[in-house]
Amino acid sequence: HSKAALLSPFVQLWLKPDMGKKAKHKTQIKKKTLNPEFNEEFFYDIKHSDLAKKSLDISVWDYDIGKSNDYIGGCQLGITAKGERLKHWYECLKNKDKKIERWHMLQNENHVPSD
Repeated sequence: HSKAALLSPFVQLWLKPDMGKKAKHKTQIKKKTLNPEFNEEFFYDIKHSDLAKKSLDISVWDYDIGKSNDYIGGCQLGITAKGERLKHWYECLKNKDKKIERWHMLQNENHVPSD
């Protein structure tokens, strides 16, 4: 009975459709953990009216030295999201100066490799 392998996760945020280099943010890597807490803030310089047409792709990766990082899972917030993720996006658009915190399950589908 082996213990679960510890990960070195980080989170990548990507505002799509792409706005070039400014569209991507990465958190710090949390070493050897199964319960990472990132608690980092990122800012996008974008007009509120433009934000409604964007979606925020949140992906979690396991950092591997010298190899490509392993995709753990992610979720997308935006106009094309469904259920709670869509509701969260609408709340953020409606309350532009407030922090809206929600928990989302990570999906393990349609991921784009990190660079």
